[in-house]
Amino acid sequence: MSVWLPSAPCTPGACVETRASRAAVPRAAVRFAAVVALVLVGVLVSLVGLRPPAGAVRRWSRWVVRASGVRVRISGAAPPTSGLLLVANHVSWLDIPLLGAVRPARMLAKADIRAWPVVGALVARGGVLFIERDRIRALPDTVSRIADALRGGAAVVAFPEGSTWCGRGQGRFRRAVFQAALDADVPVQPVRVRYRLARGGPSTTPAYVGDDALLTSVWRVVTARDVVAEVDVRPVVRPADHLDRRALARAAQTAVIDVAAMVAHVPEVSGGCLPAQPSPAIRASLV
Repeated sequence: MSVWLPSAPCTPGACVETRASRAAVPRAAVRFAAVVALVLVGVLVSLVGLRPPAGAVRRWSRWVVRASGVRVRISGAAPPTSGLLLVANHVSWLDIPLLGAVRPARMLAKADIRAWPVVGALVARGGVLFIERDRIRALPDTVSRIADALRGGAAVVAFPEGSTWCGRGQGRFRRAVFQAALDADVPVQPVRVRYRLARGGPSTTPAYVGDDALLTSVWRVVTARDVVAEVDVRPVVRPADHLDRRALARAAQTAVIDVAAMVAHVPEVSGGCLPAQPSPAIRASLV
């Protein structure tokens, strides 16, 4: 197990709620088609090499989430427009467009994706930073490339927990990516992502955990009702105010931790979050 790829004690069967019904199928099919159509638009834009303005990317990101049937609430101050490391807790594949709605940014992805047919070329065109997650010796070079992107004024998104959690619990922020912010002397923007029901209370329906399949997770989301994604942009954390990456990571994690969810989450051998292997696919490829 690498420092880039820790595991989370969440599985679909133990932690994820499902509220689908037969009556929801026609509506879900429309939502699913809308999500696919929007993603295809993004693919086409990438193929022709266009660089849409940040405002257009934000709107597209919101549309992807809304098309899935999830309402979006974003609170907090607008992030700086200069070099910035955005870090957030990780629950769902929806986290990615949600952070795109906050500020368009470069993502981190495992190096293997570069060799994938079609997808590899697309993500490379999109400015993804590739990392070798299973090679500890490659970590300094990865940190250096992230720092160079930050110095160049780019925003970079990272999920320092290294794996998705169901939302009832959260993982510890890994320190490595914070070294890049220290080296580039750019602020860290913590973002708290929560999924709730419109009538109140947390929802684990959007969680993409354990051995969950991506299409299964997408279908579960589009068949759900009254799910709200709450994105809270926390105050920036300045590297100059912290001695090292450990302190910087701790400060960022403190800013995004959901105390209410952590208190409500009481793992049990029979019904709580059980140990699981890290999920593959897109979620596993992100730091």
